[in-house]
Amino acid sequence: MTDVAPDPAATPPSSVKLVNLPNALTVLRLAVVPIFAVLLLQDEGFDDAGRYWATLVFALAIITDRYDGMIARRTGQVTEFGKLADPIADKALTGTALIGLSVLELLPWWVTVVILVREVGVTVLRFWVIRHGVIAASRGGKLKTVLQALAIGLYILPLTGLLASGRWWVMGAALVLTVLTGLDYVYRALTLRQTSARAMKAAAARRAAGPTGSGARTDTAA
Repeated sequence: MTDVAPDPAATPPSSVKLVNLPNALTVLRLAVVPIFAVLLLQDEGFDDAGRYWATLVFALAIITDRYDGMIARRTGQVTEFGKLADPIADKALTGTALIGLSVLELLPWWVTVVILVREVGVTVLRFWVIRHGVIAASRGGKLKTVLQALAIGLYILPLTGLLASGRWWVMGAALVLTVLTGLDYVYRALTLRQTSARAMKAAAARRAAGPTGSGARTDTAA
C-alpha cells in the first residue's frame, strides 16, 4: 500500500541520546503552552496586546511542531520520549487554544469538541497500529493541519469587521477536513491492521494451528 510506511520510530536505536534538538523543541512547545494560555485569557480576552503576543507564541510553537519530527527522522535522533511527547505537545497546544477560544466565547464549543475528539482519536489509533506500520499523512491531512492552525491563529488575533467574519470560513473548511480525514484515518488504520506483514503472519499461524486451535499459540498481533 502506498499510504503505509514502515515505522522508523518503532525501534529507535539504543545509542540515540535523550537530550537532542528534536526533543528540546518538543519540550519547548510543551513549556510555552501555559504561557500561551495566560496571554490568551488575559483580561478575559479584552487585552489586545496579550492576544497579539499569544498569536506570536502560537505561531512559534507551530513552527517547532513542523521541524522537530523532521529533524529527528533525518538525523536518526528518534527516541521513545519523542514519540510519546510530540503528539502530547501537539494536542496540548491545539487543545488549549480551542478551549481558551471557547471559554472567551469566540468559538462555539461544539467546534472545539469535534476537533478535539478527532485529534485525540487519531492519536489513539496511531498507537493502536504502530506495531503494524505508520500511516503516512495524506494531502488532506496536511491541508487540514495548515487550515486548522491558520483558523486558530485568526481567532486568537483581535480582529474586527470583515476579517473577523471571514475567519469562520477558514475554520469551517478546517472543520470539514478534520472530520473527513479523521474518517479516512479510521479506515486506513483498520485496513492496516488486517493487511500488514504482521497481520498476515498471525493469520498464517492461526491457519497452521488448525480449526480446533491445537498447537502452540503464535498470534502476537495486537
